[in-house]
Amino acid sequence: MSANALIVHGGAPTAVINASLYGAICEAKRHPEIKGFYAASGGAGAIVREEFIDLFSIPEATLELLPGTPASAIGTSRDPLLEEDYDGIARVLKRRDIRYVFFTGGNGSMDACGKVHQACQRAGIGISVVGIPKTIDNDLAVTDHAPGFGSAARYLAATVSEVSQDILALPIHVCVLETMGRNAGWLTAASALARSGNGDGPDLICLPERAFDEDQFLADIERLRSRKSGILVVASEGLRDKDGKPIVEPVFQAGRAVYYGDVGAHLANLIIKKLGIKARSEKPGICGRASIAFQSQVDREEAVLAGREAVKAAVRGETGVMVGFERTAGEEYRVRTILIPVEQVMLNERVLPAAYINQEGNDVTDAFVNWCRPLLGAPLRSFARLRNM
Repeated sequence: MSANALIVHGGAPTAVINASLYGAICEAKRHPEIKGFYAASGGAGAIVREEFIDLFSIPEATLELLPGTPASAIGTSRDPLLEEDYDGIARVLKRRDIRYVFFTGGNGSMDACGKVHQACQRAGIGISVVGIPKTIDNDLAVTDHAPGFGSAARYLAATVSEVSQDILALPIHVCVLETMGRNAGWLTAASALARSGNGDGPDLICLPERAFDEDQFLADIERLRSRKSGILVVASEGLRDKDGKPIVEPVFQAGRAVYYGDVGAHLANLIIKKLGIKARSEKPGICGRASIAFQSQVDREEAVLAGREAVKAAVRGETGVMVGFERTAGEEYRVRTILIPVEQVMLNERVLPAAYINQEGNDVTDAFVNWCRPLLGAPLRSFARLRNM
């Protein structure tokens, strides 16, 4: 007997979250078990309010635009759900004859995915609940990587590459570029992919996995300044001192939602005041997660695959799982999809491992660069160099 399906987007959008939506819709159309496919309009809270979008009624031309559309076409949120909300969601699912549910998101969304799965089990209703990974932070556990990261990493590496050309051309200051990444430095680390071997790319990479030492940071700047005039620093917004305290007090915090203070400006001011060196800060912010111009083809294709595999798994009767990626052996980059019990992912942040951070704690290793490179897709643009720098 056929039934309905529902998909929900949670947390911050990415450049490929709509590609996963596209994959899920296309796959759902292939299965007679799914008679209707709906989207929660604006995140998980929309399930309780029963605000749904009919995905099967989308014109084909609009559907084909989804993989190249930034942000979330169905809307997303950070709705804080209480325990009773999950029981209410289970009741809505039963009443609306929804047998297949998909949560697309990061750690918080996978937590919600697991709790909806548990609520359905408590209610004794047979609903398949499957997670579709999405995060620019790449901090989901177990999976090798998550859709959204590759495109954000490509944007950052390309931007750092371009900024470094400016600094090489007019080497008069230290530029500090601040990146997103609350506790995990995957995205910050991806700036290393900007290096072409011609002196471009970041000179220092400050990761949240290592305690920030102000004296050491300033010593590193002085050391670099002794041999080059223009310096590029890439720093995570989530830098903390040895006591675990943010180096800049957050301007807003509610639960897991944290709006950090301006770390880049803070570091630039330190350089100016303590060393008397010109410095400025840059902060791409949400530009990096919204950019379609720098969308990674690999990331987009894997996002579509994650959406398709989630639907296949749900129709098979799988529940309480998240689609993940596992690299296969061999020199050529290949992945296969796996199903991960969602309880292994719920609010379980995966930080950058020690093997990917250099001994000094101010850069990454070749192992990280080799791991990250395939996710960016095609090689970055090359630039002309007409003088020695």
